Amino acid sequence: MAKIDAFFKLMFDQGASDLHLVSGQQPILRLHGDMERVKYKMLEDGELKAMLYEIAPELKIKQYEETGDVDFGYEIPGVARFRCNFFNQKYGCGAVFRQIPTKVNTADELGLPPLLKRAALLHKGLVLVTGPTGSGKSTTLAAMVDHANKHRKDHIITIEDPIEFVHQSQGCLVNHREVGTHTRSFSAALRGALREDPDIILVGEMRDLETIRLAIEAAETGHLVFATLHTTNAAKTVDRIIEVFPHEEQGQIRSALSTSLKLVVAQTLFKRVDKRGRCAALEIMVVTPAVANLIRENKTFQIPSAIQVGKQFGMQTLDDAIMEVLQKKWIGADEAYNKCIDKAKFKPFLKSAPDEWGG
Repeated sequence: MAKIDAFFKLMFDQGASDLHLVSGQQPILRLHGDMERVKYKMLEDGELKAMLYEIAPELKIKQYEETGDVDFGYEIPGVARFRCNFFNQKYGCGAVFRQIPTKVNTADELGLPPLLKRAALLHKGLVLVTGPTGSGKSTTLAAMVDHANKHRKDHIITIEDPIEFVHQSQGCLVNHREVGTHTRSFSAALRGALREDPDIILVGEMRDLETIRLAIEAAETGHLVFATLHTTNAAKTVDRIIEVFPHEEQGQIRSALSTSLKLVVAQTLFKRVDKRGRCAALEIMVVTPAVANLIRENKTFQIPSAIQVGKQFGMQTLDDAIMEVLQKKWIGADEAYNKCIDKAKFKPFLKSAPDEWGG
């Protein structure tokens, strides 16, 4: 057993989402969104590096020593998988580990809207799950892939850096590919995937122009593509994709996106006040003919209004989703106010007037 496994087991037992190990600091767990120090000595650089190298593949150690950063996956059988990131900082080495449960939560267990289960059964198109780092994008996508795996008879290819949730083939054949281990890059894997007879392709992150271009092409040519982006709402997601491309290509991409994009889910996580844990509020945009026209005509500033009037299609704004969990008394008014869009709508729920900085 690796020495660091004791920290992973503590992390698992405490229900922490992340473990931070940094030279010159005590170990720190992120518990339900808060950073909590572990009662342990300060970590010395040499000791920590030895612990980290014990679990890292040789290729990843070489990459870390050459670049100062590396990502990979690590698993303790029967406990959990961990997404590992090593980095250098002022006082030596550091690492952050994100816990990935070995069991994939279903869409029903996560309380996801039925619309997301229907999206997992689409035959083609682009489905995006967006949000800041740590907002649960991978968990939502894993539930959608799980639903497809159970209810379809197709070929699923996942491309991630590193592999996170592992799906056992059920109705579908599932192949997992890890960037840096099984393929050179997201774009190289996507290009290869189109020759591997896939029905569903999961792209862990659309990081660059080439990956975005290939994902849109795959969605246009009869594949269902799931992907993530680090954007905070549906309108910004569309803008972000288009702005990646050179100006002379943007009209063509708007047209392609208007036909290939099917659904955008923008997630925000909140700390629960009724019990330990966190919950998500989801903004949902369905690309109806009206929304497709806004994308094509470069009128993305009107998308929030289209979402507001599209409730019969399953659409909802982030503020409506936040209001729903606030009225269930799952989250606190202060956090709802801090993360909402329309501050005036949530101001009456506050016990005291907000400061000027918070709006």
